[in-house]
Amino acid sequence: MNVEVVLAPNPGPYTGPGTNSYVVSDSGEALVVDPGPTIPSHEAAILRSLASLIPVGVVATHTHPDHAPLCNPLAARLDVPVYGWGPGPAFDPDLRLGDGAAVAVGSAELRAVHTPGHTADHLCYLVGERLFTGDHIMSGSTVVIEDATAYLDSLYLVRELGVGRLEPGHGPARDDAADVIDDYIEHRLLRERQLLEAVEAGARSVGGLVDVVYAEVPAELRPAALHQVYVQLVKLTDDGWIELGAGGAHPFTTVEPAKGALPE
Repeated sequence: MNVEVVLAPNPGPYTGPGTNSYVVSDSGEALVVDPGPTIPSHEAAILRSLASLIPVGVVATHTHPDHAPLCNPLAARLDVPVYGWGPGPAFDPDLRLGDGAAVAVGSAELRAVHTPGHTADHLCYLVGERLFTGDHIMSGSTVVIEDATAYLDSLYLVRELGVGRLEPGHGPARDDAADVIDDYIEHRLLRERQLLEAVEAGARSVGGLVDVVYAEVPAELRPAALHQVYVQLVKLTDDGWIELGAGGAHPFTTVEPAKGALPE
């Protein structure tokens, strides 16, 4: 099996150097994983990578605009099916993949691993000891998440897979998969501890917690930090450690210790 990375020209604070689109080939056949945004030069680069191969499908890890919009136009051009968890903005799979479903390419197959947390529809793809991680794990960066409980559970899940190599949606591949996954888990648990310590020290709003836990975050990333803190606080509320007021991911949303006590 061969894996070629085609880097999309969409660098930014949330995409790093750009989106990694993958051409995965075996026995003369190829799948395109996460063809990314609809940028003509990027589509042309993917087509060049497919020049000597027989395309058999286009696969999405999730439906964010830096990963999925080119899926349907590219598949129509190649006359192949689109695979993914379900429809989303500018994305509509021909074949929906549940956890454990497989997509064949030559004599190999990519097995879908449902990893909600970054998004509810997120899939990683396992082939041998290699895992295509989309935005579940990114190289050189943490991940913005929608559900802290689901995300942590998904990290534990991929750790149990015992993979050796991670092929992320952004940044270079990593051959120290176990260490990377452990670092991601520890980072999430550390954020929980930091938030609880800040509440214990007197922080009483989402914005106040951002000021403590994300003190060094650049101004352009503060909205993402507010979102991250709020999502983590929802988990801590569900776990029974705090009480979160109404208002969502807003700086003035209130936070109080639950039952007058916090963990040590």
